[in-house]
Amino acid sequence: MKTLIVITGPTAVGKTALTMDIAQHFGIPVINADSRQIYRDLKIGTAAPTEEQLRQVRHYFVGTLALDDYYSASMYEEQAIALLQQLFQTSDYALLSGGSMMYIDAVCNGIDDIPTVDAETRATMKQRLAEEGLEALVEELRQMDTEHYAIVDRKNPRRVVHALEICHMTGRTYTSFRKNEKKQRPFRIVKMALTLPREQLYDRINRRVDQMMADGLLEEARQLYPQRHLNALNTVGYKEMFAHLDGTWTLEEAVERLKGNTRRYARKQLTWYQKDPDIRWFSPAETAPIIDYIEHYE
Repeated sequence: MKTLIVITGPTAVGKTALTMDIAQHFGIPVINADSRQIYRDLKIGTAAPTEEQLRQVRHYFVGTLALDDYYSASMYEEQAIALLQQLFQTSDYALLSGGSMMYIDAVCNGIDDIPTVDAETRATMKQRLAEEGLEALVEELRQMDTEHYAIVDRKNPRRVVHALEICHMTGRTYTSFRKNEKKQRPFRIVKMALTLPREQLYDRINRRVDQMMADGLLEEARQLYPQRHLNALNTVGYKEMFAHLDGTWTLEEAVERLKGNTRRYARKQLTWYQKDPDIRWFSPAETAPIIDYIEHYE
């Protein structure tokens, strides 16, 4: 039986090191499930695999997109499933690892077949967001699709705009495309999440941010600053550095905000994972028990 190993968990918990161990033990590549590591030029702020790690183990979906490329979870699902079909021709195991909840879900459960937005609609809505602002588009979504308005993150311009793009392009509500039906996969899924005591996780997050700053995160953000309007850069790590470069915060304030926002994102990830009954929880140090669990999974 072909088996997909899934390793997920909150940011900074230790997924990368464990993933390398698992990949080398089974002699298989890593399918990355981090929605920001897939972009080029975001190496420091996304804690992307190092050049040495990329040499040791082949990684897919790392640094493959330009910052202005359009990409979605549905595109990731299609490409990842096609890749798995190839990998399973020569191996009984495949490894998916990352912390992007939507990407993990897309591969494990599938996502609704929502139409791909055409370039004209995307350009129009992008211009409207810039000219009219998010609040106006949120109100329009309330009028066009009250069901989705009730559940969407109304502070996330990408989610709001995408729903409106579908409404305008198809003449139907975004909700009408959402069936939430779990797709059957032709392989087993062994799903594990890593966790640590909260204080220990927060300490790791704080130390990771300090290391990112030492590695040159501010300079990386400065080089990306002219492109700060792009969706790929609307993420924790870069937003705080851009605010500093704008003069909104001192560097010390930006770093503290970055630590706090990263801790908040980790809590959000944990809340999401805890709702999944298929997940088996481990400490990142439990390499041997994890390998045993995979090899004896029934």
